[in-house]
Amino acid sequence: MWLAGMQRPDHHTINRFRSERLRDVIGQIFAQVVLLLHEEGLLDIKEVYTDGTKIEANANRYTFVWGKAIKKNKERISKQLKELWEYAGSVASAELGSQEPDFVNPTAEKVTQTVEKINQALEGKQVDKKVKQKLNYAKKNWPGKLEEYAQKEEVLGDRNSYSKTDPDATFMRMKEDHMKNGQLKPAYNLQLSTHGQFVVNYSIHPNPNDTLTLKPHLELYQSRYGFYPSVCTADAGYGSEENYSYLEENSIEAFVKYGLFHKELGQESKPNRTIGLLENLYYDSEKDRYICPMGQPMEASGKSTRKTSTGFEQQLHHYRAKNCIGCPLAASCKPGKDGKVLQVNRQLQLHKARAKSLLTSQEGKQKRKQRATDVEPVFGNLKFNKGRGRFMLRGKEKVAVETGLLVIAHNLAKMAR
Repeated sequence: MWLAGMQRPDHHTINRFRSERLRDVIGQIFAQVVLLLHEEGLLDIKEVYTDGTKIEANANRYTFVWGKAIKKNKERISKQLKELWEYAGSVASAELGSQEPDFVNPTAEKVTQTVEKINQALEGKQVDKKVKQKLNYAKKNWPGKLEEYAQKEEVLGDRNSYSKTDPDATFMRMKEDHMKNGQLKPAYNLQLSTHGQFVVNYSIHPNPNDTLTLKPHLELYQSRYGFYPSVCTADAGYGSEENYSYLEENSIEAFVKYGLFHKELGQESKPNRTIGLLENLYYDSEKDRYICPMGQPMEASGKSTRKTSTGFEQQLHHYRAKNCIGCPLAASCKPGKDGKVLQVNRQLQLHKARAKSLLTSQEGKQKRKQRATDVEPVFGNLKFNKGRGRFMLRGKEKVAVETGLLVIAHNLAKMAR
């Protein structure tokens, strides 16, 4: 009010400034504020605590598009088109010809051509009334539907859902909802890195899985400051081979838990009774084989590679038990028909061992405690104290601007206090 000389700008003026002027520079302004706080000695920019939370999008909760539904509808069209072709072949095989079209993932153009060919073949033949109706329906509706599905799949990308009123938002299972039953709602995954409850980095993601967010989140950090953090502490949601490899490649000391970390800690005082767990099997390094609790050797049976959804390649070593018939531990071990098979990711095992060593050190214990009291209170302040459990704007770009303003305000308010 003082800066504006008590003048009252129109709402649209403020909105245009926020949406158009701040869109490309909000991240730079945020970084400048963080560097100012760093120079004042209020935070350590190179030691961060990272976590994520889901914030509901400003979108209709009941107008959604599901990738599985699109896939199912396309398969139904393919199946019915094939059935029509087979019927035409039984009635007019000579006119139809012997070359069968590809019915897997047909395009709108292919469907139109195939239906037209079936109609020409059946012309003048005695045709079942229901088949005629189906062909008319197919000609009228299927090409348009397939074009619609293609457009929706383009919007979906590698996601499994989106909201019609905010296509950038994905349906995610929320902890806080009006029905208190973990409903799926359109939302964004907000990732924050903090130090001393000051926000050091923020990023917005359309996927609900935290595992896939760490790499782009830290790349954004690097683009804002020109370097990576020296230390990153995060919970088990980020513990994957790809993330550990990425942190190691960029010389980031990783105090990052993995899925079974707490179960493994519990083994020190109380043995884990899940026989099939790799951690419960003895590994004979000389003969490269595992020994099960019943003394059954599991010999090496080969190697394979697999790619994750991000294209990251994992190397797997396979081990197989020769005889599991009549084993008294089968109920717990759950071997298959051909005996127990293990798939071991050696590189991930090494990363886990390093992570466990760091996390169980005195420094690691302190950082695990600090993470819970560093980043999570910031989420609580933004969502509950500031009433930002739901975004006001729509679209990822505008949501990023809204988030940037929120975290800048949070940092300045904390600095003032």
